[in-house]
Parts: sequence; C-alpha cells; structure tokens
Amino acid sequence: MWKLDLDEDYFRVFDKNHQIAGYFVPDYGTIVPEEKAMEVIEQMHKKHESVPGGYLTVPMVKFGVFGSDEEMDVLYLHSQIESVLQRVDAWKDFLLENQMQHGIRVAHTDQDMLSLTFPIKFKESIPLEKSRILDAISPTLDLLQQKGLL
Repeated sequence: MWKLDLDEDYFRVFDKNHQIAGYFVPDYGTIVPEEKAMEVIEQMHKKHESVPGGYLTVPMVKFGVFGSDEEMDVLYLHSQIESVLQRVDAWKDFLLENQMQHGIRVAHTDQDMLSLTFPIKFKESIPLEKSRILDAISPTLDLLQQKGLL
C-alpha cells in the first residue's frame, strides 16, 4: 500500500497510486558537530543504525484560493472556506482525540496548502531500513487514510 524513498535525510512516503502522501524524518538524535550532520546521517543509513522514531509530515488542507492570479467571486471563496473549515475540524477532532503534539505550517511545496507534522515514537528503536521504517509507520498512515485525512 505504502512505499518509501530515501532522499538525503528523510523519506518520501508514496501511496498505492504513486502520489506523495507525506514525509518521514527519522529522529537521528543530536549530531555534533552540526556541520557534519549529512555525513553522519549518511553513515547511519549505511550501517542501518537504530532510531527511536521520527516526525511524519502530511498535507493538512489545501485552500484553493492562494497562488492563483485568477479572479474569483464571493460564492467560490465562501465554498472554499467552508470546505477548509470542515477539513480543519476533522483534523482537530483527530488530534484532540489522540492527544497528539503537532505543528502546522505552510507546505514547502505549495503555498496554497498547510502541512501538519507530528512525532512518531516507535515501541522500540528500529534500524534505518526502508522496510522496517515502513512497517513501523504504516499503521499511522493506514489510520489517517481510514479517517479520510490522507
């Protein structure tokens, strides 16, 4: 169902249709010196060192009104805002129900979208191997999809 591709220090998460579903950044711990972080992370991946979890970033809501020079009318704007509010309410309910820490920001790939990032703590540290990481984060991805949030 899900697929991971490593891109430097994070994994791109793809759905069954090969569409980007999010990003997973492993928790590499404190790396010193910071200027050697990429080298250290690369070695961690080569040695399949273990990580305790990481951070999952997923699309939260697309507004459909920013980033376009096209004119719109008030009915379209109202409809888009209502749709956005329904989506935000669904996320709010999910996040509160699961008592999840999270952060929201403008998506780096789309200025018309907000992305949501939250920590994932593994039951036990797992090696930096695509299949093991995928096994660990798949239940969360499945739940988000089941709730209509992905």
